Amino acid sequence: MLDLDALKARYRELAGEEPEGLWFAPGRVNLIGEHTDYNDGFVLPFALDKMAVIAGGRRDDDQLVFISLELGDEIWTPVSELEPGTQGWHSYLAGVVWALREAGHDVGGANLVMTSDVPLGAGLSSSAAIECATVATLADLYGLDIDPMERAKIARVAENAYVGAPTGLLDQAASTLCQADHGLFLDCRTLETEHVPLPMAEQGYEMLVLDTKTPHSHVDGEYGTRRATCEAAAEKLGVPALRDVTDLDAALSQLDDETMVKRVRHVVTENERVLKAFDLARTADLSELAPLLDASHASMRDDYEITVPTVDLAVDTAKASGALGARMTGGGFGGCIIALTRAGEAERIGQDIADAFDEAGFGEPVWFTVTPAPGAGRLA
Repeated sequence: MLDLDALKARYRELAGEEPEGLWFAPGRVNLIGEHTDYNDGFVLPFALDKMAVIAGGRRDDDQLVFISLELGDEIWTPVSELEPGTQGWHSYLAGVVWALREAGHDVGGANLVMTSDVPLGAGLSSSAAIECATVATLADLYGLDIDPMERAKIARVAENAYVGAPTGLLDQAASTLCQADHGLFLDCRTLETEHVPLPMAEQGYEMLVLDTKTPHSHVDGEYGTRRATCEAAAEKLGVPALRDVTDLDAALSQLDDETMVKRVRHVVTENERVLKAFDLARTADLSELAPLLDASHASMRDDYEITVPTVDLAVDTAKASGALGARMTGGGFGGCIIALTRAGEAERIGQDIADAFDEAGFGEPVWFTVTPAPGAGRLA
């Protein structure tokens, strides 16, 4: 649980007064649709009940003050000296200020004191939670009229252009737009959305999230390499994006590079799985999603090649222990898995995975169950 009293106390220590408010944005789990967003495809995430919270207030000078309770760190940066490419945890907040100003919004100095319980480097989008909480804070503090999707876009600009991570819009859209007890179906080309009921408790299911504690980073080369391969494949196939491939066999026959073949196959089939999951979530028992989760993981493992031994062991053990379906979630190369389980079984399955990790000589994972939560907003 986040200590909001400690958050406000740290703000008072900095500013000598109460914050003007508290704002939050959640992390997210991607139910299905991995690496489809930057290919103009489809995704189906939902927001976590773990979040970043910012105690914020305006300053009458040019200074931005960033404080992290968890890191015990305090950084001062003049607004006029914000520079893309700045590294460090505070760059996710500073990048939002920069992106807002680049978009023509009049944003000045601010005190931004942050706490978060979204696990770092786990594929649950801790960075988007920070960015979207910062957008919500500054929009209210400076009276900015910005609709939710535009807020998500500004947060993505912060991550892409300021931090330097070439991510799509999935994370920021989920953190901003999601509703409680629903998933968010997002068409990443048109940006059309639909909220899809995910009545897990009502239907007798739990969603286990297990952090393998294998850190990953979107700023490294692997993510960017895959994105570049997809863009090159689309160009070779003569389509605007891989989302436009309608005959997979015909498309693959035009490619002579085996790596490109595998990347294209993953993206096209993953888009198909998202569309099937969208229909099933609206019309069927959620257990019908399980085979899609399994197929998604196999595709990420074999075709997109973004899983690692800890992640594969976690998924295999979850399935062997009675999970209905399981897959890696997030950008890959570590991070978390999700497993759809019957109610009351998630804890036992998590422990079985921990036992398997111990036997394999891996570190101890962390696990919890999640309920689809609302997107960014004001707490107080």
